[in-house]
Amino acid sequence: MALIGTIAGFSLFGLAARFGQLAIKKRNLMENLGGHALSMAAFGYVGYWAYQWDERAAVMLAQKRAEITERRERKLAQAA
Repeated sequence: MALIGTIAGFSLFGLAARFGQLAIKKRNLMENLGGHALSMAAFGYVGYWAYQWDERAAVMLAQKRAEITERRERKLAQAA
């Protein structure tokens, strides 16, 4: 569910960015719907990439924490 939420959130941000661009240019917001879809797709892909990166980072952090804990335990065992 978090993946869908992340992609949807980034896509809506892309739509808002597109509306912002058109508002600055003072153009009709519903003029080119293909541009809206392209912007939403691009930002949705960025959201998918961000989610995957976050998942990989969490796994790497868990592995690193396990390694640090193991090293600490070995060091304590050697000291005792």
